[in-house]
Amino acid sequence: MKNIVQSYPLEWLDLLITVTLNPTKTKVRAITNEQFNNIINRIPEENLRLQKLIKTHVFSTTKEEEIALLIKQYHSSLIALLDQTLENQKEDTSRKLILKKVYKVLLSNIDELLSFIETRFSTNLILNERVPKMYLSVTKKELKKKLDKLKSNASLTLKTHPAFEIILKRLYHFINSTHLHYEVTFRDIFYKKTLVQGLGGLEYNKEEVEAYSALDEFLIYLNFNSKAYMNLFTDHIAKQINRHDSTIEKMDTLLYYYKAFNQLHRKPEMILNPKFHDLETVLGNWFTQEILYLEKKLHLSVVPLQSKKKNPVEKQSIAKDKQKVLCMLSTDQMGLILRASDELRILVAKSMSQVFKTIVPHLSTPYKEDLSYDGMRSKSYVAEERDKQIAIETLERIIKKIKEY
Repeated sequence: MKNIVQSYPLEWLDLLITVTLNPTKTKVRAITNEQFNNIINRIPEENLRLQKLIKTHVFSTTKEEEIALLIKQYHSSLIALLDQTLENQKEDTSRKLILKKVYKVLLSNIDELLSFIETRFSTNLILNERVPKMYLSVTKKELKKKLDKLKSNASLTLKTHPAFEIILKRLYHFINSTHLHYEVTFRDIFYKKTLVQGLGGLEYNKEEVEAYSALDEFLIYLNFNSKAYMNLFTDHIAKQINRHDSTIEKMDTLLYYYKAFNQLHRKPEMILNPKFHDLETVLGNWFTQEILYLEKKLHLSVVPLQSKKKNPVEKQSIAKDKQKVLCMLSTDQMGLILRASDELRILVAKSMSQVFKTIVPHLSTPYKEDLSYDGMRSKSYVAEERDKQIAIETLERIIKKIKEY
């Protein structure tokens, strides 16, 4: 860390911006075209050098506090230089085309450096801080260039995906709005840059046979919790389900999409709109409600077949002959374990109701002989934290016992 402090990594860039191109300190008009061309060629080289240097400094430091301080210093210094560059550009009266090119290359490379830091070392930055006005202005301009290029060069598959139009509309609104109804933070900027960069890297060359498109997987990964997108997503799944006539086929399709949804990756700490529920919560709840609805339909279709009454003597005989296993867990705790086993496809049946219906009649607790399979299934969706904890501890004891075998 001592070597880092003794040298100033941004020295060349700092002198260029605060002195050489500063009209209040230097006669910028006196700089020759050859010198300007040398500056233009040097800026990208300096960009790459600084990126390499930042990575070297970070990976040669083991203390988290020092790494965080280092990243914050680079980030705040580059923002200050960005502001000064814009001031210099504003004060420029030479109207030289080559000088305009210098500013264009300079602003683009500083923005790239800031994006590099925000993407690679976001955990070391205070992302909830408000973005300076100058930095926001430059970011919008750079974002618009990348978005225009993306819109123009996007594959036909991406362009025709309904979600792509939602993304474009939202991003262009952010770029073109002079007065946003919320305070823009570094987290907002980081998210939008990551979104645009990721969209440019999506691959649609292979035929998609997965449950979800590459774009859907990417938006779920980034927690793109736009209400318009989530409505689009659920409408699409509903259409896939309603293509089937049979309730069982509908349930199978729904469970397939739900399983695929749960298996998709999520990027930690990422969210489009921090003031709204995250995408996983909203869509997970939608899946749950749809499953419950279809389970009820299946249950109602089965009940009439069971309506044939048995005489009391026959019922008593069946009850006496039925062998039950005493379980030391409560019905709520057993319900949680059975529900999890069904959703993970450890226990495989036509539906979750079928799992409970098959197993529960053969169980009893110290407090109750005859258990309701439908009641246990329903309670598994509204279990208390205490029951969850006991179920987890029980499974951990089982794991420990198996390890001893």
